[in-house]
Amino acid sequence: MRSAVLSVTLAALCWGAGAAPQESTPPKEQQQAPSPAQQKPPKPPESLSPVIPGVQAPAAPVQRPSGDATDPAKMAAPAVQPGQKLPGTAPVDEKTYVIGAEDVVRVNTWGHQDVSGDFNVRPDGRISIPLIGEVQAAGLTPKELETEIANRLKASFIRNPNVTVGLTAVRSKSYFINGEVNKPGKYDLVVPTRILEALVNAGGFRDFADKKHITIIRGDKRFFFNFNDAIKGKHPERNILLEPGDVIMIK
Repeated sequence: MRSAVLSVTLAALCWGAGAAPQESTPPKEQQQAPSPAQQKPPKPPESLSPVIPGVQAPAAPVQRPSGDATDPAKMAAPAVQPGQKLPGTAPVDEKTYVIGAEDVVRVNTWGHQDVSGDFNVRPDGRISIPLIGEVQAAGLTPKELETEIANRLKASFIRNPNVTVGLTAVRSKSYFINGEVNKPGKYDLVVPTRILEALVNAGGFRDFADKKHITIIRGDKRFFFNFNDAIKGKHPERNILLEPGDVIMIK
């Protein structure tokens, strides 16, 4: 009996000695914390108002000084300086062109827009300008009309007025082209124009136009023009200057 118990005890001791000891795991609170170098920086908190691509914040309002510097009337540059040619006017010679009925006259009085603007020359040859009334325009050159208006303004209420006159439309002087041209019709005689230039303005001839027998009708007079000779330099004296009311006929 004793020998049996002893054998069992020895067997248990031998089995316990051959088993590998198990290492105990320390609790979580006893585990070693990572070093500061191993720690990752915390992520910044997400913005509550994310930026939308392509949209910029509105710029701050610009502070402008108060006073006359912000007055639009004083900041705006005048449309025409004294002595300048008026923009948008016809290229007429202001010293030689004679204004006629149906012309449109542009008057600019420096610093006084109430007596400036475009005025139609009536059939009686007059224009009506605010503050000074009726002014005779037909029969005067633009330069002479400037002097007349300036004298009237000086006598009324403006001291040393600076007046500029131009023509925006020349309707009192024109010529006509009829027949076998590409653009027949009425043409304003704004600048001195010869027959050859008038035919060019009409866009040239149609296919079956008679270029050798062109007639210019001026009242009871007749003038004849040969286009083929003119472009060859022959008979330059027949390339006459046109006058108001001339009619060019091309068959």
